[in-house]
Amino acid sequence: MVSVFAGLAGGLVATIVMTIVMMVMGDGGPPPTAALVAKFSDGNAEDYAMPGMALHFVYGIVAGAVFVVGVPLLGLSLGSIAVAVGLGIVYGIVLMIGGMMFWMRTIIGMEPDRDMMVMFGMVHVVYGVVLGAFLGTGILA
Repeated sequence: MVSVFAGLAGGLVATIVMTIVMMVMGDGGPPPTAALVAKFSDGNAEDYAMPGMALHFVYGIVAGAVFVVGVPLLGLSLGSIAVAVGLGIVYGIVLMIGGMMFWMRTIIGMEPDRDMMVMFGMVHVVYGVVLGAFLGTGILA
């Protein structure tokens, strides 16, 4: 069984890689989490880019721990890199759907355009691949 600590570490590594990809592919604007921070503050998303990025990292780290706790609850195992990466991809897609449908549309009230949805989906799949690969290696098991 993979430890929660490994999930936290994997979430951190996956979020770093995801963020790099997001910054390379993105439009230079703040992450959607900045819009969430701005919604509960008195400003616009550009004013909250750094707090938004910090919140994004918290989400990514916690999501790694949720993954390692949730996989065994579903009766699954991260026994090999291939299985772990496959489960990571599925998890990344679940996070993408949850992020687009719940956080972006319902909580923040934004309607992402096609380009944003493609990038959002791609970086969440990258997150899942990196998380699964990290945990599948058993580095911190």
